[in-house]
Amino acid sequence: MAMPEGVPVLVLKEGTERTKGKDALHNNILAAKVLSEIMRTSLGPKGMDKMLVDQFGDITITNDGATILDEIDIVHPGAKFIAKIAKSQDIEVGDGTTTSVVLAGELLKNAEELLREDIHPTIIIDGYLKAQEEALKIIESIATPVDVNDEKMIKEIAKTAVASKILAGVSDRFADMAIKAIKAVMIEEDGVLKIPLDEIKVEKREGGSLEDTEFIDGIVIDKEVVHHRMPKKIENAKIALIAYALELEKPESADINVMMGSDTIDKLLTWEKEKLKEMAEKIINSGANVVFCQKGMDDIIQHYLAKNGILAVRRVKKSDMEKLAKATGAKVIMNDEFLTSEVLGEAALVEEKKVGDEALIFVRGCKNPRSVSILLRGGTKLTLEEAERSLNDMLNVIRNIYLEPKVVPAGGAPEIEIALRLREYANKVGGKEKKVIEAYANAIESIATAIIESTGLDVIEKLRELETYHAQGKVGYGIDAVVGEIRDMSEAGIFDPLRVKKNAIKSATEAATMVLRIDDIIAAKEAFEAKKEGEVPKGPEEE
Repeated sequence: MAMPEGVPVLVLKEGTERTKGKDALHNNILAAKVLSEIMRTSLGPKGMDKMLVDQFGDITITNDGATILDEIDIVHPGAKFIAKIAKSQDIEVGDGTTTSVVLAGELLKNAEELLREDIHPTIIIDGYLKAQEEALKIIESIATPVDVNDEKMIKEIAKTAVASKILAGVSDRFADMAIKAIKAVMIEEDGVLKIPLDEIKVEKREGGSLEDTEFIDGIVIDKEVVHHRMPKKIENAKIALIAYALELEKPESADINVMMGSDTIDKLLTWEKEKLKEMAEKIINSGANVVFCQKGMDDIIQHYLAKNGILAVRRVKKSDMEKLAKATGAKVIMNDEFLTSEVLGEAALVEEKKVGDEALIFVRGCKNPRSVSILLRGGTKLTLEEAERSLNDMLNVIRNIYLEPKVVPAGGAPEIEIALRLREYANKVGGKEKKVIEAYANAIESIATAIIESTGLDVIEKLRELETYHAQGKVGYGIDAVVGEIRDMSEAGIFDPLRVKKNAIKSATEAATMVLRIDDIIAAKEAFEAKKEGEVPKGPEEE
């Protein structure tokens, strides 16, 4: 049945914004370029910091790529998409976020030039994927195997990871602590090496300096001893981890409908006291001299435990209880029927110690801890937060070395080598894809350019010098931003983990190719307006 002429057909909701074809593509590319430019100056050992101020006026000062992406409020969907893929880089390998965003931006910037030359997005995508495959082969070929037993080498790699960060001045000390922590939590299951970084607890405390940070072969708990008469220090600790409440359930007053005489009340109080004494005796008879309780602890139980010289802590977080179990070998018990000497853990020392203005409980000297702690000290809250981010980068870099023990020279050396070899590869491929692969090579080279820019040196001069060295087969030559000169980074012992570099290339290429596939953006106007107002769009049932 034919539709009458002039009758409008509504497919999309009124007010929906739609951008099609080249406009949609250029829109997304522009957003990616802006995000890339924001991140670009943070790249390299001399990278600049960003001051990020949230809606409440709280300030974060950092050059950590993942933190910048977390803190800035990105509105454009194209830029959001790039940020999400870059964050996946951080989740996967814990480093290289800035590199992946900058590289994605450069790939899309170069793709824009190709689009102006009427090269179809599909050809650009195919060329980029071919170039990525070749780039990964090249970087594998220049990688150097690492002996995981060579702690000196691993330490140097870890120090490179924080060369541009707040820990640069104390990187030697922090690298030692990070290696100890990684080795403590490392496990092998079914022939597969696993390094659960969440088993390394970082506790921050203002006061002192970064030099005062210490590694603890056990756990630090942000609590204090529950009773003033309890000992503050126990050596050769036998530790009980109790998940149930060490108190009796109190009935709601509304539930008590029966009038009770004074005799009944006395009997009830006596029964309660006996019951609580029985609970305390079970702990005492188990041989425990330290108790960590996940829930509340009655005053009567506290009294009996204090009387018997037992150190007790209450309302410990579930996550801390799990870490204590892995550190001390204790079992978390859910019922007092299981409270025996067999479920107790051990530690050389448990003590309450004042750090700054607050007390902390230290569980030290665990024989074979599967969970450990680092107590981070610093003068201000901002210093501590940035130090924690830097420490996290260092831990991730060390983990990557153990998981894939290969490294490449740092300072833009691998990027220059990849760019040179990709240009040779482009000549073999020929056709329109030659231009695409050359564009990919230029984007990769921009990482080295950004590092040179951050040092304040002449970009053209230093880039040509680097290319000359690499053309002579000196693949280790890169820019040492700390001293501001070109040198053999392999000889200087300045490396990056291969795993991080490979993942950055993959993430950036994936982001760029997916953006190039988009030719239509359909956005509900209401969603954009709600975003501006900071509200959630209403559903039909709420209107």
